Amino acid sequence: MTTFFLARHGETVWHAEHRYAGNSDVALTRHGLGQAAALGAWAVDSQLDAIVASPLSRAQRSAAPAAETTGLAVRSEPRLVEIDFGEAEGLTPDELTERFPEEWTAFTRAPASNPFPGGETGRAGIARAIPVFDELVEEFPDGRVLIVAHATLIRLLFCELAGMDPDGYRDLLPVLGNCHVTTIVYPWATESGAAHHPRIRLLGYDVPPWHAKM
Repeated sequence: MTTFFLARHGETVWHAEHRYAGNSDVALTRHGLGQAAALGAWAVDSQLDAIVASPLSRAQRSAAPAAETTGLAVRSEPRLVEIDFGEAEGLTPDELTERFPEEWTAFTRAPASNPFPGGETGRAGIARAIPVFDELVEEFPDGRVLIVAHATLIRLLFCELAGMDPDGYRDLLPVLGNCHVTTIVYPWATESGAAHHPRIRLLGYDVPPWHAKM
């Protein structure tokens, strides 16, 4: 079994206004850098075998302290980039309601299936990212891997792997803290072709790094 530690990047300059930051390369705040440092402190005794991160700078900067404390290099994995929100990039929910009322309504009803104009569906994001887990399981069959990525992608992947409908991710998992750790064992249950069958065992969800299990 491979143990994965999934961490959202640190706070960004768009965080306070709740602006959608998909594949936009948004910088961390000073607070976000501090959150990354806390993740690095957690990693000291985590016995990691690999650190893999989205190529966006907010994920790379958030993974860097863990790399420093463990001596591991950060692997950049483009398939772990955040969902592309298209014309919603940089906009707040209020601005989206005004500019794209029909699309916003459709998104809130089924967010994994209904993209914003010019954007990517959540289900497409799942399809590109799931193979990363399969490949890492093959490479580290009994290993421990830290993945630093993004809030929407992590929640979508969690729903898919836990056997839940990804369209429910915003209701089921409304919050994911910056640099908090979600720990899963993968694969756990396997039943080829079963719809919504769990593939993971959950050991911790959205846990601050100073409380997360090693």
